[in-house]
Amino acid sequence: MTETFKALNGGTTDVTKAKLADFNASLSGDLIGKGDGGYDDARSLWNGMIDRYPSQIVRARNTNDIRLAVDFARENGLLLAVKSGGHQIAGHAVADDALLLDLSQMRAVDVDLDKATAIVQPGCLLSDVDQATQVHGLAVPLGINSTTGVSGLTLGGGFGWITGKHGLTIDNLLSADVVCADGVVRVASEMENSDLFWAIRGGGGNFGVVSSFEFALHPIGPEVLSGLIVHPLADARALLQSYRDICARAPDALTVWAVMRQAPPLPFLPEEWHGKEVLIFAACYAGDMKEGEKALEELRDLGHPIADVIGPNPYAGWQQAFDPLLTPGARNYWKSNDFLELSDEVIDISLAAVAALPDPQSEIFIAHLGGGMARVDAAATPFPQRNRHFVMNVHTRWSDPALDKTCIDWARDLSDRTEPKSAGSVYVNFMPSDDGRMAEAYGPNIEKLRRIKATYDPNNQFRLNHNL
Repeated sequence: MTETFKALNGGTTDVTKAKLADFNASLSGDLIGKGDGGYDDARSLWNGMIDRYPSQIVRARNTNDIRLAVDFARENGLLLAVKSGGHQIAGHAVADDALLLDLSQMRAVDVDLDKATAIVQPGCLLSDVDQATQVHGLAVPLGINSTTGVSGLTLGGGFGWITGKHGLTIDNLLSADVVCADGVVRVASEMENSDLFWAIRGGGGNFGVVSSFEFALHPIGPEVLSGLIVHPLADARALLQSYRDICARAPDALTVWAVMRQAPPLPFLPEEWHGKEVLIFAACYAGDMKEGEKALEELRDLGHPIADVIGPNPYAGWQQAFDPLLTPGARNYWKSNDFLELSDEVIDISLAAVAALPDPQSEIFIAHLGGGMARVDAAATPFPQRNRHFVMNVHTRWSDPALDKTCIDWARDLSDRTEPKSAGSVYVNFMPSDDGRMAEAYGPNIEKLRRIKATYDPNNQFRLNHNL
């Protein structure tokens, strides 16, 4: 009796049931197959377009389980997929007939107040980290959707509401334990295996499986001045022109992002605006409330908003503010471009696209990055775009599979039409599986990444990712 797997060499290979039973007996966690309880939950991802069936799933409980899974895959020539939070838009975390290493059960966070650090296991979601750190009025600079996995966010760069003040997520990574392709667990830091440490700060899952992250913590909150300002889309052109000027001189503690979409049925919006196209400014000031009020005056004085709900909010709650619009299970296809400036042409192209949204769940999201992020040298980590810049995420989201082509075509068209005005870089965490812009994602850092990849993973065991 055997189980068939997709092989690393592209073919298939059979593994005996007896060998799988011995492997299962060595694990602290579980080895589950098709038809076993928990199989569908373990293979599911945030992006509902991804529906794949691995041959077997290792639900790891500790670093040794990760090491055993990597060894088993290598020794038997098996294609290995790695899932942490399962939130990556590309869906690389699961593959048909592969051995899936599922880290989602490893969700412990250990806060060291004396060192102002947090040890974070690889299955943690942003909400796990925020919950553990905000008890102490501390935070790791993370993303904006609490169901995002910390591992994928970090390995791709990571930006959010406090990036301007404290840098990218990777700028706050102090060390990591990495299970490499040879099964050896290596500490990666500035002092140990510094080349590996450089590579995992933005280079994705190409180099091994991180079994533990150590992050620096910063005082935040527990309340921050944050919220939304909603305007009619008809006023958006002039508002976005003012927005780019405000971003150019914003203090590090102030982050303002723009969203263009149909208004969801938010309780503070008049019912007559539900479903109509709007421009939303989402703002957060990570500092003194009075200073924040002054810093936000210019933004709040713009135009004639439908609603302005800026006010003190728990930081952990603000981190979850967009969760209702980003629930798992919907179909998602994203395209992204970076811009050194938000030109009138890009604004006009974007507004025309919003007038033709393919689904009410779809939106155009524009983030501004600067401050602490921009004071790090472009060669210090693989993340290449260290200028102040705007990130456009064409966030196409829908539920009906019949709309797949319409929605994907809309996203691609908008991306293609704005690309000539772009900076020539792209955020790797926003790239779909069919986006091959690896040179744009890493710029001049890509050759160094490839050399380090060849050192730590010469057989490309870790290939189910945005692969180098």
